[in-house]
Amino acid sequence: MFFAISTIAIAGGIGTVITPNVVYAALFLLLSLLAVAGIYILIFSPFLALVQILIYGGAVIVVVLFALMLTRQSGEAGNLDSRQKPIAFVAGSGMLAVLIATVLKNSWPDPVDRQVVGLTELGSELFTRWAVPFELASLLLLVALIGAIVLARPSDKRPGDNS
Repeated sequence: MFFAISTIAIAGGIGTVITPNVVYAALFLLLSLLAVAGIYILIFSPFLALVQILIYGGAVIVVVLFALMLTRQSGEAGNLDSRQKPIAFVAGSGMLAVLIATVLKNSWPDPVDRQVVGLTELGSELFTRWAVPFELASLLLLVALIGAIVLARPSDKRPGDNS
């Protein structure tokens, strides 16, 4: 089951990168994020799976699609093809090599030595120590959405106005 869900996550990531359509790229990203939530379920972390679905699968993808709809110009086809694809492929391959080397060279702890954390401790930690980073992330998404609205808004130029 892990390999099937991992294959779906990888396929969604590859689809995100190689598709020329912006909307399809966002939907492939959603597929990949939902597959990661499936992996969290497989490792018995239902809270992380729920957070993955609600925050990333829901909120972030909705903001991305909303920003795409707002910033799309009438004559624009939404094509992502670029001359920088070979450079991106080399950079991505280099990052993959670093990730594989990191996984192979590190000694990982025994999975039997896991600590069980209750939801009370987790909630307390989230709302005390990690409250500010969550609020900053939501503020960043709000600023990005407002920026998309400002960029998509038609200009209010009047005839004879040179400014």
